[in-house]
Amino acid sequence: MPELRTRSAGAKVTEKEYAEVEKVATARGLTVGEWSRQVMLAAVAEAEASTPSMETLLAEIMALRMIFLNIMFYAQRPGELTNEKMQELIDRADRERFRRATERVEEQTAGKGKH
Repeated sequence: MPELRTRSAGAKVTEKEYAEVEKVATARGLTVGEWSRQVMLAAVAEAEASTPSMETLLAEIMALRMIFLNIMFYAQRPGELTNEKMQELIDRADRERFRRATERVEEQTAGKGKH
C-alpha cells in the first residue's frame, strides 16, 4: 500500500505567477499540485545528490589548512620534512578533518547564540 500524503507544502503566488504555473502544469498533463510536488521532490533529490555538504567541504579545507601550516613549520627546519613525515601529516589530517570541522561548526553555532 502506498504511503499516504498527509502534509502540505506550498507558497503564495500572484495571479500572474499562478497562471504561469498552471500553464506549465497543464502542458505536462498535470494538475498544479501534482506538478508542484514533482518539481519540489526533484529539487530535493538534486540537492542531495549533487551538492557536497558544507561539513565535507569544511573538513577538506581544515585538512588542507593543517597540512599547509605543518609544511610552513617544517620549512623553517631544512631537511626535517621527509617523505615519511609528509605522509604522516597527510594521514593525520585525513583522520582528524571531520572532527575538526565538527568542532568549528559547533563553535560557530555557539557563537551565534551569544549575540
